Amino acid sequence: MPRIVDKDLFETVEEVFDKATVQAVLKLMRKGVLHSLKGVVSAGKESRVYWGKGPGGRDLAVKIYLTSSAEFRKGMMKYIIGDHRFDKSVPKSTRKLVVLWAKKEYNNFTEFYKAGVSVPEPICQYENVLVMEFVGENGVRAPLLREADLTLKEYMTIFRELVEDVRKAYLRAELIHGDLSEYNVMVWNGRHYIIDVSQAVPITHPNAAELLLRDLRNITSFFEEVGVSVPPLSKVLQYVKGEINELEY
Repeated sequence: MPRIVDKDLFETVEEVFDKATVQAVLKLMRKGVLHSLKGVVSAGKESRVYWGKGPGGRDLAVKIYLTSSAEFRKGMMKYIIGDHRFDKSVPKSTRKLVVLWAKKEYNNFTEFYKAGVSVPEPICQYENVLVMEFVGENGVRAPLLREADLTLKEYMTIFRELVEDVRKAYLRAELIHGDLSEYNVMVWNGRHYIIDVSQAVPITHPNAAELLLRDLRNITSFFEEVGVSVPPLSKVLQYVKGEINELEY
């Protein structure tokens, strides 16, 4: 039987994550979701993303949330309380809350994907592990929008497509990203991908209007910075909410 995980890498995973997380990774391997787990793609305070391989050699991104950060808990609550899908069952245990957060991100990815928003395809969520399509090549992630070196025409195209995605998210999925910026969008093979959607909330959330306005201000400011002539923020907001049917550029 072929070795499904590199010994040195698995020892690293064991050092970073608790026993329950290691068991969750092994469960996904036994279920055939994961065939192998490779190197770290990115690491942050809240999670690590690994390069994985699925059945048939498909590249996968395996996002594993850390389960021991009290600060992380504080940051989560403002996006959970007021989200009717999750706020009725907020656990006291930090680990269980992190698992709920991973479930929230998977559900958000799924709703965005079904609405036609350009996001990595969600594959599976189990415990604090989220498996999705890998955007990049040979274990190297695609550049973020902030890192990409594009022509003005390419920036213009991405801006328009990104606004369309925010509109689809709002009108079809009835969700708001809540943290959209040039740091949460990847660019690969002429296409953008919106990532990091764990904090996305329904349009009924108490802070929905504020979060949507912040998202749109972030992206219009970035594209103005790189030379794109963008419509007034008020018009972009009206278009996203379906109050007007066309946006003049």
